[in-house]
Amino acid sequence: MTVISIDKDICTGCQECTKVCPAYAIEGNPHEPQTIVEERCVMCGQCVQKCKSYISIIDHGAALYAEKRAARGLPEVVKEPLFAAHNVSHINEVLNALADPSKVTMVQSAPAVRVAIAEEFGMPLGTLSPGKLAAALRKVGFKKVYDTDFSADLTIMEEGTELVQRVTKGGTLPMFTSCCPAWVRYLENNRPHLTKHLSTCKSPQQMLGPVFKTFGAKINNTDPQSIFSVSIMPCTCKEFECSRPEMNSSGMRDVDVVLTTRELGYLIKHFNIDWAKLQEEEFDMPLGDYTGAGVIFGVTGGVMEAAIRTGYTLVTGKELGEKDVDIMPVRGTDGFRRAAIKVGDLTLKVGIVTNLKNIDPVLDQLENGALDCHFVEVMTCPQGCVSGGGQPKLFNEAEYADAWKNRRKATFDCDKNLPKRKSHENPSIKKIYDEFLKEPCGHESHHLLHTHYKGSEGGH
Repeated sequence: MTVISIDKDICTGCQECTKVCPAYAIEGNPHEPQTIVEERCVMCGQCVQKCKSYISIIDHGAALYAEKRAARGLPEVVKEPLFAAHNVSHINEVLNALADPSKVTMVQSAPAVRVAIAEEFGMPLGTLSPGKLAAALRKVGFKKVYDTDFSADLTIMEEGTELVQRVTKGGTLPMFTSCCPAWVRYLENNRPHLTKHLSTCKSPQQMLGPVFKTFGAKINNTDPQSIFSVSIMPCTCKEFECSRPEMNSSGMRDVDVVLTTRELGYLIKHFNIDWAKLQEEEFDMPLGDYTGAGVIFGVTGGVMEAAIRTGYTLVTGKELGEKDVDIMPVRGTDGFRRAAIKVGDLTLKVGIVTNLKNIDPVLDQLENGALDCHFVEVMTCPQGCVSGGGQPKLFNEAEYADAWKNRRKATFDCDKNLPKRKSHENPSIKKIYDEFLKEPCGHESHHLLHTHYKGSEGGH
């Protein structure tokens, strides 16, 4: 499946893309068009973020620009430069679904989108705007506006339970996170014999997809076949993830289409929605309810921190006190950091890999029996999802550091200001288990919310 493409008519061979590709999947000579080796590409979109070869209306004329824009399926409202490296757009599929009265359009929006989408409308880098985001999605025409932060909380319930079971019952350790599809693809491509170390949990996006078409259909009294499920993601690889053949546990494709944060910006502009004048609104309940733990999934170390907040309760039966909820040892943006966290009588040894370029030495340690960890988080992009390939593209290279810093700060500020900061405290999470899933890692949740990987021999 083609998700990332380099337009050879536009590429000048500056090779900025080759410098940032964590999978070394881009080849070519300097000053000549580059080529993506699809078998190695993990579709993270960092090449899209860094590409500097472009055409514009001013420099190349309206006719050529319009031709390229139409070929990419972008709406006419798009006037910005078109870069050689780009992700394949699915905006037209979403527009068709929104216009189809027989479709019940349900949308979810990832944690990192709320700290970046406002940048598409001239707001300061890292502006936190969940209320305007929810309002914009309704004005676009989505019938139900939900939040991937809810399923991030759901992921923690499943993943935390799975980790405790592996630690206490002798399962495969260390367990690696599985919510970053580019990382999962990299491991499947390069060391498939190690996929048994991946958590069996689907990503939050792929958990909420089947929930839309089962529990969501039930609570909305809707025919599951009529539901058209859309995800708004900071990640270009999410489109690949939702197309994987095993992502059909609802009995149909669980997530129909993924749009990036950038593409949502195009969609909002297409409908001539004035971002500045939007009144803040809430996400729909119960699948729009979330805690601070769900919010911090958007930054590197956030999945680990969220898991520890709930894992502590799962292991000890007690709650972390308010002063202990911020798990500072797992925060940071260095390549690979380790921490030992006291969880009751257990010393939980964890690792956090930021940027996929730092993963191979860690995997070498694992192969050599030298990786002394229970749990390892891996994020492909430089600072986690806030720096994803589908986030707003910045035309000034110097702005990236500020954007990442501000998005991280806004994420942690959002977490800190929420009344509930642990996934197991989310009342809507309790509701979905009481009324539908029954228990974490139980029969129903394993069917809908867990998966298997290439090389893992059908799961573990």
